Amino acid sequence: MDDELRSDGGDGRDGADDHLRAGVAIYNDGEFHAAHDAWEDRWLDLKSGSDDERLLHGLIQFTASVHHAQDANWAGVRGLAESGAGYLADLPEDYRSVNVGAVRDYLRAVAGDPEHVERVAPPELTHEGVALRPEDLRFGACAVVAEVLAEEYGYDEAVVERAVEYARADLDDEKATSQFVTFVMDFARDEANRGIIFQRLEGAVGKRRHEEEDVEGLFDA
Repeated sequence: MDDELRSDGGDGRDGADDHLRAGVAIYNDGEFHAAHDAWEDRWLDLKSGSDDERLLHGLIQFTASVHHAQDANWAGVRGLAESGAGYLADLPEDYRSVNVGAVRDYLRAVAGDPEHVERVAPPELTHEGVALRPEDLRFGACAVVAEVLAEEYGYDEAVVERAVEYARADLDDEKATSQFVTFVMDFARDEANRGIIFQRLEGAVGKRRHEEEDVEGLFDA
């Protein structure tokens, strides 16, 4: 088995790959277009043809196929289903603890009849047997979700990325509490209040930036 699809979890506490889990959770939340963004950057860095590369490539094709079905683009649905099933063809049923077998079976059915998606809902993605949602994720994967959804919905990505940096720094310093960890996780999880959360997050980032600039100025004279 390849060992490329690993990370420190972003918070030093979770060995599972953050991007993999984030994409699973976003997909299960119905964000089919956004889900592939959680996987794409990591996929592009993997060795072509490796098991991990084929897993992410297949999942990207799967979510794209489901997305195109919403617009009844049956040619696109069929082509993506065929290629996605091909990428997943030789992987174990539960590769990287993801229910690859269920996804593969669904893609093969759709490749044979694209309108299958109108009769049978696509399977939920599971990781370690759980159909993850953003609220199930720890900080490392939540940070991926936050950055992906910021791009998807037009929030200032630089602000969210800076908040993630501050949150990681606080975790590295072993701070008991961090408003940035809370803001990033809430932004990823709370769709109903995401706009308000972003406003507060943006204010906190601006304040921290101002404090940093004040400290830097002490040494300019």
